[in-house]
Amino acid sequence: MKGRNPKIIVVGGTYIDMSIKCSQIPVVGQYVIGSTLSYSISGPGPVQSVQAALCGCEVSLISKIGSGSFAKMILEGLAEYNINTDYVQCVKAKNTGVHVTMINSEGENAGCLYSGANSALVPMDITTADEAIAEADVCLIHGELPQETIVEAIRCAKLHGTKTILDPARPLEQKEDGCGELPAEYFAVDVIIPNLSEAADITDQTSVGLRNGKLIGSDLIARGVKHAVITMGKRGCLVVNRNGADNIPAFEVELVNQSGRGDAFNGALAAYYAIKDDIHGAVKFASAAGALTCTKFGLLEALPTKADIIQVLQEHDTDH
Repeated sequence: MKGRNPKIIVVGGTYIDMSIKCSQIPVVGQYVIGSTLSYSISGPGPVQSVQAALCGCEVSLISKIGSGSFAKMILEGLAEYNINTDYVQCVKAKNTGVHVTMINSEGENAGCLYSGANSALVPMDITTADEAIAEADVCLIHGELPQETIVEAIRCAKLHGTKTILDPARPLEQKEDGCGELPAEYFAVDVIIPNLSEAADITDQTSVGLRNGKLIGSDLIARGVKHAVITMGKRGCLVVNRNGADNIPAFEVELVNQSGRGDAFNGALAAYYAIKDDIHGAVKFASAAGALTCTKFGLLEALPTKADIIQVLQEHDTDH
């Protein structure tokens, strides 16, 4: 990964993650006393942006937040990693998205997601960033946003010849309404990164398993996707394209916290793919990033640098 710094533009939701530790998770009508409260910047937008920046990329984020005290925290936090926030808009009519998690003494948890300003990200916000998308090497898009906005981001990137990577997480309007038919634009991307159950859902497969993973991946390729990267947790990733299907094993690490694994994977994959059309190399690099993230507590602070990732890859090659 030598040469100029690649340019990445990330389209993704921004949240504040609030975690409360308590003796037990309350039931309806019950109140319990919390012992610890913590809150941090989260969401695919910030986390993927920071991971790409830590891999040596120039990163811009397209997202929406509220205008309260959380907005200052988010903007200052992203500035520490040199993320360009010119396209992170503050809206007065909505609050910043919040994810509240309650964790009991056994480590079990329950939560609530408030999408907030993320639901107000509209196609016009994408066209406003048209020049930045045109200059980017990769446009990394997370699907947990209004669907029409995702479609516009894909269209804009394709128009300018910018590589597109899509994590097809269910759009906000489908979160509680069940899965709907995905637009054709979703399958015009260079790389799609669903997990195995999402991939089966997209392709209308009733059976979810490693055996039919290749069939599911081939279906995505037949619909127009260049590369399908199906993530399978401990079983690694299945990379499918017109040249065939390959399983890339996961890196074995001591798990401490897996909350940022997927976003670290996506951000690192975008950083590698931005300058090299080697999807297998990109997935190995991203897998190392995701694994390293699981070895530390926290979210942004748990994300690895490019040097950390390269070291793990070199150690892995030596072991084999």
